[in-house]
Amino acid sequence: MSHNFRNLKVWQKAMDLTDLAFDYIRDLPTNERYNLIDQINRCSCSIPSNIAEGSGKRTSIHFAEFLSTALTSSFELETQLLICERRQYGNEEKRNNCLALTSEVQKMLFTFRDYIINNKVLS
Repeated sequence: MSHNFRNLKVWQKAMDLTDLAFDYIRDLPTNERYNLIDQINRCSCSIPSNIAEGSGKRTSIHFAEFLSTALTSSFELETQLLICERRQYGNEEKRNNCLALTSEVQKMLFTFRDYIINNKVLS
């Protein structure tokens, strides 16, 4: 039995975060195309992708592992955004919105992962 990942609030928020991140990178310098831009694309897509992939796993432990991977991708995204902040790249308001939503998604992932593990939602 798997979760319908589209109904998971954490997946929905992660998709919103991906949209925000894609919008933010439009303002980055073109010389960052193969560095920060690609990295932000990859890690922001990885968050909802890992939630979705994990939802199809058979056990709570396996699902929790994918939630942990999504969480690590969110920390990677946060770091990339902070690098942009230090370099004063892109639109500050968009970046701050991304950072705020990243923090919210991280909290949701922590909570959901702990819930999955402690309640053994999947057998």
